[in-house]
Amino acid sequence: MMDVILHVYDVTNSGSDKTNNTITQINKIFKDRIGLGGIFHSAVQVYGNEEWSFGFCENDTGVFSCPPTKNPMYTYRERIILGKTDLPVFKVNQILRELSREWPGNSYDLLAKNCNHFCDEFCERLGVPKLPAWVNRFAHAGDAAMEAAGNTALRLRQAKTEIISASKVAYRFLAGVGSNTPVNPDSPSNSNRGSPRFQASWFRNLVSSVGNKPSDSELEDQAEGTPQQQKQPIEQL
Repeated sequence: MMDVILHVYDVTNSGSDKTNNTITQINKIFKDRIGLGGIFHSAVQVYGNEEWSFGFCENDTGVFSCPPTKNPMYTYRERIILGKTDLPVFKVNQILRELSREWPGNSYDLLAKNCNHFCDEFCERLGVPKLPAWVNRFAHAGDAAMEAAGNTALRLRQAKTEIISASKVAYRFLAGVGSNTPVNPDSPSNSNRGSPRFQASWFRNLVSSVGNKPSDSELEDQAEGTPQQQKQPIEQL
């Protein structure tokens, strides 16, 4: 049995001391004081003096290793023992070869496929618990925001279609009433509403105006003002 160790870093590779200090402060407040999470890089150590992680590169695999706690791009924070694996070293090496093929560097995505997602999958294959939720909570929040934006755009499209359909049906119905069916002027359903001819004209205008609503793509653009636009990786080899 071998310990599986998670190494956690503050992401301080922006090239700006001010930005790096801000990230450090964010992590202290949101993780240390509130317990929600922060902006972190993670790596997994098992067998030997190397930790394994994932980052962006244009060609080849994004899986890489370095001495434990010594990644020069970030500020080391803490280590967490996730559990013990009963896999032999040759099996662990096989898993790392598989992950190297499955995680090319150009597939890196800050919110959907980052170093923390890689460590989660590595740990799952090692048979130990995944990362604590706070390590990758900001990325999960981003995923949820993008999903909500997509759902909103879909609902807008559906609503537009339903309004147009309902208006056309109502227009045809009222047009038929106006031309073929006598109307009792004393009927409560018709009081203060004008004639069927007027109602049909109103629905015709409604159909016309709905047809001039923003296009589906415009609705999607309005609904997608989310972190999805911020997809510049913060990790590079």
